[in-house]
Amino acid sequence: MKKNIAQTVCGAVILLSVACGPTLKVHTDYDKSVDFQRYKTFSLYQSDSSSTAISSLNQQRITNAVIQEMKNKGFQQTSSNADLLVNPVTIVKNKVALSSNTDYYGYGGVYRPYYWGSGLGVSSTTNYNVQQYKDGSLIIDVIDASTKKLLWQGTGNSEIDSPLKDPDTQVPKAVNKIMSGFPPGIAKK
Repeated sequence: MKKNIAQTVCGAVILLSVACGPTLKVHTDYDKSVDFQRYKTFSLYQSDSSSTAISSLNQQRITNAVIQEMKNKGFQQTSSNADLLVNPVTIVKNKVALSSNTDYYGYGGVYRPYYWGSGLGVSSTTNYNVQQYKDGSLIIDVIDASTKKLLWQGTGNSEIDSPLKDPDTQVPKAVNKIMSGFPPGIAKK
C-alpha cells in the first residue's frame, strides 16, 4: 500500500513539473509524394541567414541534437554527396501582450456596466497589463540535396520566459519532439 502511494506521489510530481514548464508546440509538414526510404545519407546545411538570436553554445547543442536524431533514425552523416540536407533555423522575436480589466463601481448590481438612473456615483477604473516576452521557434528543414526541394519541415514554438535551466538535456528533448514524425510513414527504429 505504501509503495503504491509513493509511486502515485512520484508520478504526480513528475506530471506537475512537466505541466508547469513552457509548452513546446510542434507542427510538421511534408511532401506526401516523396518516398523517404530511398534516402540514406545527410549533411547539415547552414543557410546564409545565420541566427544571432541565440548563443553559439545553444546553436551547437541544437546542431548536435539534430545530428544525433538523424543517426538514431538510421541516416549516415557525410560531408559530400549527401542525399538530404538538414537545416536547423532558430528565430526569436520580442513580443508584447496587452490585457485590460475594467471594474465598475456603483449602481447596477449584477448587470454591470448597465445601470438605471442618472449615473451619478458610478465610476470605473481600467487597469492595463503589459507583458513583454520572447517567442522562440526552432525550424528544422529537410531538403533533397540534388533538387534543393523542401521535403519535410518540423517547427517547435514556445514562449521563452527565462533561460533554460538544463540546456544539455532540454535542447535534445525539444529536437526529439520536433523530429519525432520524421521520416513520415516509416516505423521508428
